[in-house]
Amino acid sequence: MHQWHALDTTATLDRLGTSPTGLSSDEAERRLTEHGPNELPRPPSDRWWWRLLRQFHNVLLYVMLGAAVITAFLQHWIDTAVLLAAVVINALLGFVQEGRAESALDSIRAMLAPRARVHRDGRIVDLPAADLVPGDVVRLVSGDRVPADLRLIRVRELRVDEAALTGESVPVDKTSRPVHADSELGDRRSAAYAGTVAVFGQGDGVVTATGVHTELGRINALLAGIPKTTTPLLRQIGRFARWLAVVILVVAAATFVLGIAWRGESPAQMFTLVVALAASAIPEGLPAIMTVTLSLGVQRMARRNAVIRRLPAVETLGSVTVICSDKTGTLTRNEMTVQKVLCAHHRIDVGGIGYAPVGALTAGEGTVADRASVPPLDLAVRAGVLCNDARLLDVDGAWQIEGDPTEAALLVLGRKAGLTQQDAEHAWPRLDVVPFESEHRFMATLHRADDDVHERIFLKGAPEKVLAACTHQLEKDGSRTVVDTAYWSTRATETATQGLRVLALAYRDRDAVGATLDFEDAEHDFTLLALVGIIDPPREEAVVAVRECHRAGITVKMITGDHADTAAEIGTQMGLGIGSRPVTGAEIEALDEPALRRVVADTDVFARASPEHKLRLVRALQENGHVVAMTGDGVNDAPALTRADVGVAMGAGGTEAAKEAADMVLADDNFATIAAAVREGRGVYDNLKKFVLFMLPTNGGEALVVIAAILFQLTLPLTPAQVLWINLATVSTLGLALAFEPTEASVMRRPPRPPTESLLSAFFVWRVAMVSVLMMAGALGLFPWELEAGTTVEVARTIAVNAIVVAEMFYLINSRRIEGSVLNREGLFGNRYVLGAITACIGLQLLYTYTSFFQTVFGSAGLTLVEWAKVLGVGLTVFFVAEAEKWVVRRIRARRAES
Repeated sequence: MHQWHALDTTATLDRLGTSPTGLSSDEAERRLTEHGPNELPRPPSDRWWWRLLRQFHNVLLYVMLGAAVITAFLQHWIDTAVLLAAVVINALLGFVQEGRAESALDSIRAMLAPRARVHRDGRIVDLPAADLVPGDVVRLVSGDRVPADLRLIRVRELRVDEAALTGESVPVDKTSRPVHADSELGDRRSAAYAGTVAVFGQGDGVVTATGVHTELGRINALLAGIPKTTTPLLRQIGRFARWLAVVILVVAAATFVLGIAWRGESPAQMFTLVVALAASAIPEGLPAIMTVTLSLGVQRMARRNAVIRRLPAVETLGSVTVICSDKTGTLTRNEMTVQKVLCAHHRIDVGGIGYAPVGALTAGEGTVADRASVPPLDLAVRAGVLCNDARLLDVDGAWQIEGDPTEAALLVLGRKAGLTQQDAEHAWPRLDVVPFESEHRFMATLHRADDDVHERIFLKGAPEKVLAACTHQLEKDGSRTVVDTAYWSTRATETATQGLRVLALAYRDRDAVGATLDFEDAEHDFTLLALVGIIDPPREEAVVAVRECHRAGITVKMITGDHADTAAEIGTQMGLGIGSRPVTGAEIEALDEPALRRVVADTDVFARASPEHKLRLVRALQENGHVVAMTGDGVNDAPALTRADVGVAMGAGGTEAAKEAADMVLADDNFATIAAAVREGRGVYDNLKKFVLFMLPTNGGEALVVIAAILFQLTLPLTPAQVLWINLATVSTLGLALAFEPTEASVMRRPPRPPTESLLSAFFVWRVAMVSVLMMAGALGLFPWELEAGTTVEVARTIAVNAIVVAEMFYLINSRRIEGSVLNREGLFGNRYVLGAITACIGLQLLYTYTSFFQTVFGSAGLTLVEWAKVLGVGLTVFFVAEAEKWVVRRIRARRAES
């Protein structure tokens, strides 16, 4: 592959067999046949019906379908319909979300410009961009989207916004001169790339690559080649579902065999009992509760400006261990700001951030600098405001800019110093201008002085260019002395190494000679006024959010396409990579995969990173065992966003390609929103764990009751229909309330859970077993007691059913805190949905117990107050034993922490 950016224009044209006037139509047609159209290919995709069927290949859905078959066998058609609806809804969600990568590819293909102005047959014609071929010469003007990869051969003040491709925070000044062969993508100033946008000036460029061979095509290929990944929750649910399915089948088969061989029951009777056992063990409500809990998380995140595009990403956010963030606009404000003004042996610090003209100019130990009493500062501010083509606008109380962000920063400086653009232009009208061009890297303006006798030229540009035109410098007292070149060069270098963009400002006076300004007039006899240091400052709330992430055990890494010095300075201000230098894209390029895994573990700031570098960094972190969230806004970020466990795109400033590739979109482009979303994600996972801890003892207690009855040759305390009623009443009314549980305050003070952590830890198994045994003991203890006391089987079974349901009501309150006590006002009454669910469940149980319809369908019977007291005793026993167990667990953990 040719390094076109390193060749001069003559060599480039020769190798491409073309000229500055472009190709002939016949030659272009021949090349179009050879190279193909300038389009990105649409990859083959599965048929919709196959993608839909594939969504049903899920063990949990198999368990759900098995439950539906069992309930259909029992002719509980409502239960069957609910289960099948849950299966279909879950499959449809997966079907809709699977198309997001394809949508991202469509967005990248749409970034290719539809039309282009091309030199053909010696004249400029308007053609479809798809017809471009290598060797065509394209004319770019402000506002054009670059239609193919170009080597620029003529430019006039051309600036190109490459943020979507490189992450560069400001438009890049282009040149026709070659650059170093090893230049990173963002430093190739002699080239323009497909998908970027010309924002100022104009230029001609010869097409060097089209379609899949462009930088955009390379990113498209990267995105198409990324394998689909699953989320931690789905992996855990998959393992849990497989484990549960195996346990249910083994226990059911063993019970069936034991019943026939030991008790001598008929196969038909045992089959009915086994159906009851299976129905009691299957967690019919789990997928529905999962969906509801995740959906509620989506709503809460939306209120915090985080728009979730893919439901499981809600929970995945809670398990994130590393956040890889872009710099511009996410960690920073994307608003260039003057931070310091360096006059001769005199420094002025500028307060405030962003485009709002709020902030003081201070010198020394916080002393306010008066512009009028400091001549070099006064003239430097005036020069920055007058030698300027940008505009600063107050739009409904919000400050916005038109034009170059760096020039806008100088206008904000002027307002902070008390000089508006309108007042400056009225006092010193512009007569002529030498516009900024990347070739000479300065801008000069000519103004009529307020004495109407003299003219004043203001000069603004790169320090080395302005310094070369200066013979004097303006001192603090207003006197002019010979310029100290070494001093200014040192100050410029120091400021640049702090990550600031440096501009120099100078002036010279002359007699009025006709109100015209030539290029030569801007090259000599100037007096240097000041250097200004400009930076895109960090968001204050992002700095706080990074600290919060660190407290929560989450590592934050900054990956940017910007320069290393700038990345290092912003990283230091954010609390990232302090004391270490950034790793650059060139260094990443030289590392093999094992070495990269070691480097990425120890480095928090990466600069000059290309799309491949970002993708490799995400992959290396995942191979190190991390759950990775990746932020991005450009098309260059789409491959890494797709590969990451959670891709986060910018909503306000992001490209459509990035949004389509992402799992979450930030409406406010703010890193602090990610931290808030992580907090909500952790809360969602906590609520899912609480539900599982609440649900399994219900199923376990019911299953143990049936197993014990079979083993001890007792009358079955629960019929299959009653088992399904318990699951319907408890899961549908009680369990759903835990989805509304507010996020605990301590959630961001603990480390992320390990990605390999099982949903059912040893502690969970113990808790489930303990509560299951308590529920079984309560139901199975009351049932034979009542039979021995002479009550009917219907009454005894009704007591057993109510004992389990009431125990579930009390255990629901226990489940609000996995380890913390609920014996306080907030624990008992802090969730109105829990209280509402318990009230609804009491109503259902009264209907179940006393109405003739339910007595006929389920075989229930009315209870006396004494019998209700026994039921209440079972519930209170479960509640207080569970609280006592949590107290013991807390004591054990505290002792371990002390030791």
